[in-house]
Parts: sequence; C-alpha cells; structure tokens
Amino acid sequence: MAQRGAPMVEKSKEEPKAIVDSVIEGRKLDSYAEHQTKDMHVCWICEEICYKKKPIRQVGKRWICIDCLRQLKEALDQLPQWEEELQLKGHLEQQLDEGLGLDDKKKK
Repeated sequence: MAQRGAPMVEKSKEEPKAIVDSVIEGRKLDSYAEHQTKDMHVCWICEEICYKKKPIRQVGKRWICIDCLRQLKEALDQLPQWEEELQLKGHLEQQLDEGLGLDDKKKK
C-alpha cells in the first residue's frame, strides 16, 4: 500500500515544476516571435505569412512570395500568345459576319 502512494508524492512534486517550465518556454517563444515579426511579411496575393524559409520580395508597397511571382511571370510570358488569339478570334468573327452578310444588318 505504501508503494502505491510513493510515486504519487513524487509526481505531485514534479507537476508544478513542469507547469512553470511550460510557462517559461511559452514566454520565450512569445518574446522570440515579437522580436522576429519585423522579418515576417504577408504575400498580398496568396496572403501567406513568409519568413526566412520562403523568399518574399517587396514590389512597391506590397510584398509578393516567390510562388506567386512565378505564377505571375508565367502568365505574363503567355500574354503575347493571348493577344494573338484574341486578335485572330476578332478577325475570324469579322470575316464570318461579312461572309454571312450579317455586317450589312448591323449597319442598318
């Protein structure tokens, strides 16, 4: 019977120490986070918080992460192709309207 009570006494002595250690670690983490927030930025496209592991650049007054910047670059690289497709579509619609005689009806 005494053996069962002995571990309980030791456990109760360790419990307040564990709580204090936990509080101390929490305060250290809070202090570190407050200190490092100046290095943290939010991407204005994906709204992800970026820190040292994910590169982020300032464009004007806003910040953009490397992933969003890559997607934007891909879209801009395809812009001339999109413009050609729109121009071709407009030209084909114009030829089709002229061929069907719809152009005359629009003028009246």
